[in-house]
Amino acid sequence: MIRPATMVDVPEIHRLITGHAEFNRMLFRSHADLYEHLRDFFVAVENVEGVEGVVGCAALELAWRDLAEVKSLAVAEGWQGRGIGSALVRAAVAEGRRLGLAKVFALTREDRFFGKLGFVQVPKETLPHKVWTDCVRCPLQANCDEIAVVLSLES
Repeated sequence: MIRPATMVDVPEIHRLITGHAEFNRMLFRSHADLYEHLRDFFVAVENVEGVEGVVGCAALELAWRDLAEVKSLAVAEGWQGRGIGSALVRAAVAEGRRLGLAKVFALTREDRFFGKLGFVQVPKETLPHKVWTDCVRCPLQANCDEIAVVLSLES
């Protein structure tokens, strides 16, 4: 089940993101940052050993008046390949449509994954400069291998 994140989800979201960040798949996010941006997050919740647990997360962070970024997309080991990541991105895209955005983008190494969801690769330089503020915190900044993908939400 995909739903908006709540305060009690933050420790599990942090665990998921940290697990992926340790392998340079995404940037680390502090608990404070997650609490501050909690309204941006969706979580995938499944029954894990009789207890409801967060097995995936994604955020839709506004970048400009008509543009938002899908960020911090993470799915727990053992739950990948089940459509959870796709469902989280679709939830973020639906939120972008609800907000009246023109485009949603992501910076990724998984262009095929996003391509299956209708995103198209664009030159990074076509995105507003404001998008790159997180790059100063990235350990791979000098050797960035991410690509930019964009989904138009306009009919």
